[in-house]
Amino acid sequence: MNVRVQNSTDLPLAVDLDGTLIAADLLWEGIFQLLKRNPLFLFMLPVWLMEGKARLKAEIASRIDFDASILPYRQEFLDYLNAEKASGREIVLVTAAAEPFARAVAAHLGVFSAFHSSTGDINLAAHRKAALLVERYGKGGFDYAGNDRADIPVFEAARAAIVVAPDRTAHRYQQNTGARRFEASKPGWKTYVKMLRVHQWLKNLLVFAPAILAHQISNPDVLLPSLGAFVAFCAAASAIYILNDILDLPLDRQHATKRNRPFANGTLSIPFGLSVSGGLMAAAIAVCIFLPPIFAAVIGLYIVATTAYSLAVKRMLLIDVLCLAGLYTLRIIGGKAAADLPLSFWLIAFSMFFFLSLALVKRYVELQTSKVSERDRIAGRGYRPEDMAIVGQAGISSAFTAALVLSLYIQSQEIIGYYSSPWLIWPLVPIVLYIVIRIWILAYRREMHDDPVVFIATDWRSQIFVAFGALLMIAGNFI
Repeated sequence: MNVRVQNSTDLPLAVDLDGTLIAADLLWEGIFQLLKRNPLFLFMLPVWLMEGKARLKAEIASRIDFDASILPYRQEFLDYLNAEKASGREIVLVTAAAEPFARAVAAHLGVFSAFHSSTGDINLAAHRKAALLVERYGKGGFDYAGNDRADIPVFEAARAAIVVAPDRTAHRYQQNTGARRFEASKPGWKTYVKMLRVHQWLKNLLVFAPAILAHQISNPDVLLPSLGAFVAFCAAASAIYILNDILDLPLDRQHATKRNRPFANGTLSIPFGLSVSGGLMAAAIAVCIFLPPIFAAVIGLYIVATTAYSLAVKRMLLIDVLCLAGLYTLRIIGGKAAADLPLSFWLIAFSMFFFLSLALVKRYVELQTSKVSERDRIAGRGYRPEDMAIVGQAGISSAFTAALVLSLYIQSQEIIGYYSSPWLIWPLVPIVLYIVIRIWILAYRREMHDDPVVFIATDWRSQIFVAFGALLMIAGNFI
């Protein structure tokens, strides 16, 4: 035994990385960053894993970019480490993460005198980590900070344990031993609401548009399938949002507001997110069983398109906004398919131009707030600052085109079958223009901070004009 002295500050403190120093798991994050770079690596992951977890970690780390400065560090614990270092204590990083990750973290923080990590041959976890520390410092010759079940053998070999944001096993160990403990913030219901992006479900109300415009919303045979379509789209959308948040972790952590998303800040773990995403996808599929087969095809196309958008399309100039407009339109098509209503060319054309304008608003705002120099692309997008003017022009042009399509529809023969007084709904054209052009003016003023669709659904001025338009449609039908 090599216990130097009994004063704890004279003993080295070994610190775990994943889950302890940071609220993240770098292996899971590395896997998804690799898949985002090239989804075909999915077929290589099991091959590397067959050669051992250490090989898997090394192969992933050698293929992805890693920025230690944006990780979600546990600030209270990090402050403690800095105080210990200031008192003269030796602090050592001992982690099962790959060597490039450990080196980058140690270099960024500057609190560690040395680091030990997994290599291509050795996965430095559990008993192997305990053996390394005992060999270096002797049994009981160090203190150790960890967080989960794999750290129990190291706790038992250490003089004293520090338990940080523990899992169930580490929690029981801490309760039994009275070890020092650092808590982590617990997720509340708002965390799960944010994970699911419940506010984005407002977009799925578009599935009711076909039933409303066909004056069939009060028909149970139309309303119930529309409700089913709404549930399916909400479940599928939230499932994809979770995957998107996991794939976008590095980008979100560099964003002023997105860094507070529950996966970016480490409040929720990637395995938990994957299990919820899988359950939501299963729920969406289950709903499809009770709806016409064509709806299953629409929701399947929506899932494929949304996944493609998350993996690659969002970085493609103009293709991204066309895809977003198409995803909004798919919701309308889904509502028609679920309720078995005829497809309207006018509605689809209006939807494409209207939502293309709103998608361009999002890109315009991102370009406004971007801090990159000209000829550099904004993070995760295919746009450069000098594109802002043409994006704005295209968005406003799309808004006027949507209004033009609406005016032609009002003047068409098709509308006579739905409205006894079509002239009463002519004000819908200036209403649409008011709503969209106002959004663009706010964007030009740098006052547009929300998703434009969510803004329309929550802005009281827009709500008044939408309600007035609805009253005109009702009047046009009965007068």
